[in-house]
Amino acid sequence: MIAGTGSGCGKTTVTCAVLSALHQRGVRVSAFKCGPDYIDPMFYREILGTPSHNLDSFFCEQDMLCSLLERGSQGAEITVIEGVMGFYDGAEGAAYHVSEMTKTPVIIVLNCRGMKESIGAVMQGFLQYQTPNRIAGFIFNQLPLRLVPFAQTLCSELHTEYFGCLPAHEYALESRHLGLVTAPEIADIQEKMNALGALAEQHILLDKLLKTECAALPEYRKKAVPKLRSRPVIAVARDKAFCFLYEENLSLLREIGCELRYFSPLHDAHLSDADGLLLCGGYPELYAAQLSANQTMAADIRDAVNAGMPVIAECGGFMYLHDKMQTESGTEFTMAGVIRGTVFPTIKLHRFGYVTMQAHADNLLCNADETLKAHEYHYWDSTNAGECFTASKSDGRAWECCHVSGTMYAGFPHLYFPSDIRAALRFAASCARFGGKDDSYSAD
Repeated sequence: MIAGTGSGCGKTTVTCAVLSALHQRGVRVSAFKCGPDYIDPMFYREILGTPSHNLDSFFCEQDMLCSLLERGSQGAEITVIEGVMGFYDGAEGAAYHVSEMTKTPVIIVLNCRGMKESIGAVMQGFLQYQTPNRIAGFIFNQLPLRLVPFAQTLCSELHTEYFGCLPAHEYALESRHLGLVTAPEIADIQEKMNALGALAEQHILLDKLLKTECAALPEYRKKAVPKLRSRPVIAVARDKAFCFLYEENLSLLREIGCELRYFSPLHDAHLSDADGLLLCGGYPELYAAQLSANQTMAADIRDAVNAGMPVIAECGGFMYLHDKMQTESGTEFTMAGVIRGTVFPTIKLHRFGYVTMQAHADNLLCNADETLKAHEYHYWDSTNAGECFTASKSDGRAWECCHVSGTMYAGFPHLYFPSDIRAALRFAASCARFGGKDDSYSAD
């Protein structure tokens, strides 16, 4: 695991540099991201050319976490897991908990800009703050090369390992309000990743990293996934506006027996034949004019949902279902017109973080009073955010959210199907019924 001292310390840049260098060496690498982040795995996918995954200890107990890690690591010689926020941050979803639950050694990225002696204080704090821990050593980001001997001495004195550094460079990854700019939006992404890989090859001790001793995964029980007798087709939005997709959600739907067909609300004129619809999150606000101009697609989606096609619309997908979307300039654009109301920008994050949602009535994904785990992260809000679930945080805050029915889940909270396979099963079976197909499961 490549974790960090805090958000913005450079752990994503270091992770991408290491992945790129290993890939250029011909090493078979699999990559994971701790927590509910959608954007960082896009960079891994650009570098490695293979799907990347998430590991989230809020959503998943140990058996599921280890199962996802083993499955996503098949065929790899090394698995690299990027942490989330600071190593100890994130409560139940902290990278620290993922490392303990999976017995993964940890390398901490420490941003050295503006420090010298204080570097040692930060190191000592992370090594001693919570024990036992699996911190194997450090990578020093933005370390002047003249201070490399100093960093090596600190590691020796603190009985930890020096894994190299990443000096100041010109290949910084751009950010916006939800985090980094997504990989497909960066025109020279391959050149940047290759350059970062070259830096890692020069300054990070890759051979030492490859030889780091790893314990075997803990023994765990795999959870059986029922298979539908039929094969419902689910239309999945995927383009620059709708790009926040958990690979685990898609894999689980396929394992249940669904056929996934990708489409673009931005570019496709019509919705193809399908039995269900998945509108994921992303950045629809950046493409509001283009989405509004594509009224044939909006009409197809509106007609399909109103006809009872099962739909999951999360965050950006939920925004798209509204009557109107207001941009930061104040301009309003017509959207799909399923949800009465307008989505509008805010000046700060709203209802940010992990939540547990309790249903008020039976719906597409669960029964009344049952709970679903979810995650919210958005700078837009709605005049009609819904009130079919009560979302609660661990600090006691709570609010109403989501629109649901027997065929709809639409709201700001993002879902992670491995946390409750039953929700994915209900959605898949509902899609089969809508398509006039067998909604029963095989006994295998």
